[in-house]
Amino acid sequence: MAEGALRARLQAAGLGDRVEVDSAGLGEWHVGLPPDRRAIACAAGHGVDISTLRARQVTEADHAAFDVLLCADADVLDAVRTGSPGGATAEARLLLEWAGLGGIEVPDPYTLDMDAFEHAWELVDRAAAGIVERLMAEAPAS
Repeated sequence: MAEGALRARLQAAGLGDRVEVDSAGLGEWHVGLPPDRRAIACAAGHGVDISTLRARQVTEADHAAFDVLLCADADVLDAVRTGSPGGATAEARLLLEWAGLGGIEVPDPYTLDMDAFEHAWELVDRAAAGIVERLMAEAPAS
């Protein structure tokens, strides 16, 4: 959902072709699968189609391919930092903190109900808005 929210916000701000966004998980158990049907429905309810996304696992190459690896919670952040290879250039940070929303975490709604998915959407969409604002402020004037 975070990838979908961020892509939508970037596109709306005219930054869609200037920022590379990808999402990945820690484990391999969902690799190649679409998002949870509830996540798809939740995002669709907010006008964002994530049905074509497919899960992949974080790789060592991600630590060099991206500038920032944004993590939903502290456990994921710790795992990403632990898996960072020597010479990695990406900065690993909490999503909401990097977006300027403080050090709170995005709770995983997977084992919960649709209200939990809506709450997670609210957080990742607020983060997406904060990221776009940050990028616009940091963008060089043309």
